[in-house]
Amino acid sequence: MAYILFYVFSAVALGCAILLVTRKSPVASLLYMVVTLAAVAGIYVLFEAHFLAAIQVIVYAGAIMVLFLFVIMLLNLGHDYRQDIRGGVWAVLSFVVVGATAGVLARQFRGAEANPVYDYFQGAGAIDAMLAEKGAVGAIAQPLFTDYVVAFELTGILLLVAVVGALALAKRKV
Repeated sequence: MAYILFYVFSAVALGCAILLVTRKSPVASLLYMVVTLAAVAGIYVLFEAHFLAAIQVIVYAGAIMVLFLFVIMLLNLGHDYRQDIRGGVWAVLSFVVVGATAGVLARQFRGAEANPVYDYFQGAGAIDAMLAEKGAVGAIAQPLFTDYVVAFELTGILLLVAVVGALALAKRKV
């Protein structure tokens, strides 16, 4: 049953991600992004990463999507009826995405020994030991605030710059 749910959540996430980038309306794209993030949270639940699923829903599907919606409404971006994507660029991009997806799936179905990414994972036993020692929050927070603290801070700065830029653009039109 878990395999079926995984494929259902994956199909929903991929389908909504494609619809996200192909819609002309920013509000429709935003709603497809919320569904995509909810499907990813469902995949996290299947992998028994309940803390990540909760963070995915609360932070991304909740707070950041509401922020994006307010920025879209503030800038009044919903009334542009020009064509977003040109035919030739769309065809090339579709070909590249389908080819890359087929390559990733082919490599994945060959097995773990042919997959070089498999070597980087320590296995379920190491993860279980870390969860027993530090708990779910500690197992996520320790690498986030030690190894990946620069990327974490840069993401926060990027979001701050995006909000300030959106407000500066909106202030000019008022």
